[in-house]
Amino acid sequence: MEACSLHSPTVTTIPSLSQSGFTEKPLLRGQVLKFSNSKRYPHARKLGFLHIKAQASGTAKFSSEIVEPTSKEVDLKDENLAFVAGATGKVGSRTVRELLKLGFQVRAGVRSAQRAETLVQSVKQMKLDGEGTQPVEKLKIVECDLEKPDQIGPALGNASVVLCCIGASEKEVFDVTGPYRIDYLATKNLIEAATVAKVNHFILLTSLGTNKIGFPAAILNLFWGVLIWKRKAEEALIASGLPYTIVRPGGMERPTDAYKETHNTTLSKEDTLFGGQVSNLQVAELLASAAKNRAVSYFKVVEVIAETTAPLTPLEDLLAKIPSQRADTYPPKVCLFFWSLFS
Repeated sequence: MEACSLHSPTVTTIPSLSQSGFTEKPLLRGQVLKFSNSKRYPHARKLGFLHIKAQASGTAKFSSEIVEPTSKEVDLKDENLAFVAGATGKVGSRTVRELLKLGFQVRAGVRSAQRAETLVQSVKQMKLDGEGTQPVEKLKIVECDLEKPDQIGPALGNASVVLCCIGASEKEVFDVTGPYRIDYLATKNLIEAATVAKVNHFILLTSLGTNKIGFPAAILNLFWGVLIWKRKAEEALIASGLPYTIVRPGGMERPTDAYKETHNTTLSKEDTLFGGQVSNLQVAELLASAAKNRAVSYFKVVEVIAETTAPLTPLEDLLAKIPSQRADTYPPKVCLFFWSLFS
């Protein structure tokens, strides 16, 4: 449910709203609602000027008029554009392809464009979309080193959703700084850039066991405290104020893409699972689904594995069952109130 749009000037009198503390408040057409928690509602539609003025008689008058905003008053994102960090990785490359299947245009963030050739070739092999467009035409390779903050903002472009699929390389087991630099610091740099860019959704891939110790997941901390640094990244995202989805997968080392043929995806709320497996492809499908179905994804931490006994269920239905960490996230109740007044 998006915020309502006011199409014609009107005046309505509502008794006793002055007691609720309503005062005159202008809202520009094209501007996201500026309530105290407006960062939570990036999908609010354009509104006309809305005046709310309490009267001495105990009534309040509502009036609206259409105004065109200046360029500075509007910072709209391309709802169909996604930025993927770590786009050449096992999960990242699959996430790029899943987003393209869902109709997104994708800015694939990579350290080196040369390393993205395999990704580009895999996209070229995809089938035409419903409009007869080659998926590769919707893919743009963007060089971006997340350890260099000044490169991140331009790389994001006008993306409305950011998906972070980075992680310290398992091949560099003797790099003691890897988890700190990549899983925390580089991720934090991306979060800060996304906050400045005012993206509508940030989806972060971490791991089981980041917030609560449990075995066998806790064994991962032997890799230079990687779960500790992943949790620091989660905390940075939660504190940023951005609408977020945090995805914590089980072990992805052994399952192949064919794993989904015998094991169905299952989701649990945070700090519930400490073991289990899931394929890179199944995780990528979940990340893309969260980006597509934001109404059931905002402010959620989900843990994902795949099981033979789990029923085959649409991912958006699984996401809908996970409780949000903020009860009033979507849709904003005040918008429903205005809708009832002017519809």
